[in-house]
Amino acid sequence: MAFVDLGDQFIALEQAEQPVASGHYGLVVDDQDEVVRRAREAGARMLGGHDFLDPWGNQWQVVDYRDVQFTKSQRVLEGMGLGGLAKSERARAELKEKGLAD
Repeated sequence: MAFVDLGDQFIALEQAEQPVASGHYGLVVDDQDEVVRRAREAGARMLGGHDFLDPWGNQWQVVDYRDVQFTKSQRVLEGMGLGGLAKSERARAELKEKGLAD
């Protein structure tokens, strides 16, 4: 079992005797372009602009943190070395519309 620390979240990975059915996973990242570039360089089969298949058939949807409503606290962002990471205008507007931002 391996745990990959992602600031205030984590992913747990476990080795299985038999392959499990492939799935669809969303991954929010601080630099979507860089993740997509690395996936391409690694030979991933690209599906559109920022989705790809891994070697086991899992579909990964890479989403930029700036563009989602989910928000980490400033303290967590700073702890992850991402203190300057800000939401896009669209994400801020969506949060404001819900009364969740100024």
